Amino acid sequence: MSEFKILMPKLGESVQEATITKWFVKEGDTIEEDDPVFEVATDKVDSEIPSPVDGVISKILFQEDALVPVGEVVAIVKIDGDVDDTTEDAAQATDKETEAPAPTSEVETEAKAEESQPAESAKSASVKTTATRFYSPLVKSIAEKENISLEELETIQGSGQNGRVQKNDLLKYLEDKKSGKAQPEIATTASTSEEVKPSAPKISPSIGANEQIIEMDRVRKLIADHMVRSKQTSPHVTSVVEVDVTNLVLWRKKVKDQFQEKYGEKITFMPVFTEAVAKALMEFPIVNSSVDGDKIILHKSANVAIAVAKPDGNLVVPVIKEAEQKNLLGITKNLNELAEGARNNKLKPDAYQGGTFTITNFGSFRNVIGTPIINQPQVAILATGTIEKKPAVMETPTGDVIVVRHKMFLSLSYDHRIIDGAMGGAFVRRIGDILEAFDINREI
Repeated sequence: MSEFKILMPKLGESVQEATITKWFVKEGDTIEEDDPVFEVATDKVDSEIPSPVDGVISKILFQEDALVPVGEVVAIVKIDGDVDDTTEDAAQATDKETEAPAPTSEVETEAKAEESQPAESAKSASVKTTATRFYSPLVKSIAEKENISLEELETIQGSGQNGRVQKNDLLKYLEDKKSGKAQPEIATTASTSEEVKPSAPKISPSIGANEQIIEMDRVRKLIADHMVRSKQTSPHVTSVVEVDVTNLVLWRKKVKDQFQEKYGEKITFMPVFTEAVAKALMEFPIVNSSVDGDKIILHKSANVAIAVAKPDGNLVVPVIKEAEQKNLLGITKNLNELAEGARNNKLKPDAYQGGTFTITNFGSFRNVIGTPIINQPQVAILATGTIEKKPAVMETPTGDVIVVRHKMFLSLSYDHRIIDGAMGGAFVRRIGDILEAFDINREI
């Protein structure tokens, strides 16, 4: 009988740890593939983690409410049969595009590791503790036999779900490598390397008799850590432009009831902002990037993340994938579905992954301007302010006149390691120009 290790899965690019909120099994229970094993919670999403194999739970290593780093072993399952074939079949099954995306637990085998040399065991341990993607035992076995290190394995582009490397991907890579064609690329799911920097000295405030102490909840702690890491990683710069969105405001007022009656969807300003951002990102590809050490990863698709406020006051950031390929109706439907799912904790982890740029709407709280913190490993984030009526000077054939216009501020925070002031300023100005040129007679 062999053993599989179920690891804490990586539930997002910036997620480094998660809390086990509930166990659905206990030691000695028999489970089948896809049976829920435990529930985890992060600052982004709560998810049930299924078992990738049939077997018996032999050991549970963490209790409920434990905060567990990504990649840590949380449970051990005893199984029968061929370890490699079983796991590869399970991995390939989840890679089918017709299946809904679901969180996939990383799995390790010890059966063959015990028969291998010490050096091979060390390699297996390295994969377990530092890999950013799931690798089936068969893929890892081939990699070890061909002396493919973890670092090299991480550079291979996978054809599976979320960039997972399958057997055929590895075999093709080995064939290309032998013929001299292989050129390692940065895997799309690889996390941005972040240098660990010394933390600031802790300063304790004075506490008087009338002060109340409130303990941070789990989500607030995770958000706080993520924000601090972002400021330590990226030198933030912010550029601001004022935009005349009168045409957009008048168009929405004219068509919003007709739009909802025709498509069953409520249209807000955010789909139009998203459409403008996606268009600008295609024109400024450096803004649609992330950083890996001294390398810049340019993303081909504009995967626009939208900050959504939950009823408990916390924010989550679901992603509109390939926004540049969608029309306004498609963006509106996608946005409404994500917002509703996020507020009700019904989104799967895949909905929060893969973002290349973020929009946060300060205007929903009637704020005029904001300087948002970058959502790592992205390099920029846009804040949209509230829309207000303002007096403005307009040129006419008979001279300048003062008129009432609808205006708002757009503020772009960007990573100054990658984007300089000229680029950042030009990008946010381009978004403003697209919005100002909005066609008031646009058909729905």
